[in-house]
Amino acid sequence: MRRFASIAIAGLAAALAAFGVSARAAEEPPHTVVLSDGDFEIRDYPSLTIAEVTLRADRNTAAYAGFRKLAAYIFGGNAGNRKIAMTAPVIEARAADAEGGPSRARVREGWTIRFVMPRGSTLAELPKPEDRDIRLYEEPATRYAVLRFAGVAEDGSTEAKTAELEAILKARGLSAAGPPLIAQYDPPWIPGFMRRNEIMIPIR
Repeated sequence: MRRFASIAIAGLAAALAAFGVSARAAEEPPHTVVLSDGDFEIRDYPSLTIAEVTLRADRNTAAYAGFRKLAAYIFGGNAGNRKIAMTAPVIEARAADAEGGPSRARVREGWTIRFVMPRGSTLAELPKPEDRDIRLYEEPATRYAVLRFAGVAEDGSTEAKTAELEAILKARGLSAAGPPLIAQYDPPWIPGFMRRNEIMIPIR
């Protein structure tokens, strides 16, 4: 099975080095743990400000290019050349759209890469990205089912953990309210068994 290649996480490492901080020191989104059972949790997140970019490419290519675009934005590629603090995790989600007309529509698959903006950030005060591919928006308060796992977040492990989390939801009588997300917290110099990854599924 092909590894995710840690390309996006290597970019994260470079970004954090540029800011002079470690991955473990990066701010994480605030949340409240509603239920905890081993590696499974249900969390309530408040409204968050998101910067994201969607690329029509395979996961590795999209993660690398998407990270570079978002990193450029927070490192000063914006109106006013303002620097914005790096946060963790880097979040990935599958993306798809239809093209061609009602009778000839076909789906183009891709990936969306997201950074959560630092606590207290608002659309009104964030600088406009120079890169037109980057979208800023407010995500409403959301309840997520989360499954934590260690190791490299390669395709095989993320698919297996997504299936495991979906099985947990079914067993608990919970319904997904959206597609799964892949969240990665650590750079490549952290040993695989110590890395923190999560599958996150919004629930009703």
